[in-house]
Amino acid sequence: MPKTVTSPLQKKLAAMLVELRKEAGLRQVDLAEKLGVYQSWVTHLESGQRRIDVVELIELGRIIGFDPAEVVRKLNKR
Repeated sequence: MPKTVTSPLQKKLAAMLVELRKEAGLRQVDLAEKLGVYQSWVTHLESGQRRIDVVELIELGRIIGFDPAEVVRKLNKR
């Protein structure tokens, strides 16, 4: 499996995370601050230049306010 985000599921996950972040009323810079990372990290994640691991998905869920398991279920159904 390639390290870049080229699979349809990876792209859908990135799009879902953008949507969830925006629904939570967070800007990329707000999310980055809460995560303790640079805004470019969030940009790379959301643009598909970086893959997300399970631990990061859990942390994003905690900060943004979504259930990571529900995101995975929705992703699996798409």
